[in-house]
Amino acid sequence: MRLDTIAKVIRSKNAGPCLLTLDLMLPDEASFTYVAERIGALRRHVARRYGRSENEVAVLPFRPALAVKITLPRDVVSGDVGDRDVYGAQQHAPLLEIEL
Repeated sequence: MRLDTIAKVIRSKNAGPCLLTLDLMLPDEASFTYVAERIGALRRHVARRYGRSENEVAVLPFRPALAVKITLPRDVVSGDVGDRDVYGAQQHAPLLEIEL
């Protein structure tokens, strides 16, 4: 199942100037459980799509919010020369087609 069909919200933002956080918000307990049971696969897909090692990708399920938070290093420090997205708000697109 693709993330863009299972999640009700997929977004990105800065987690400080050097980190990017990606949020998956799921509509119900069943969807959350489906994704949470596949955390290892999700980490592998994210690492590959963002050009990172799996060790650089943290994937944290948070059941009370039916959400999964993914954190990884930014390619360029926020606001530095070459940064095209100071707020990290346009970095979620590679998640959309991930198949779990």
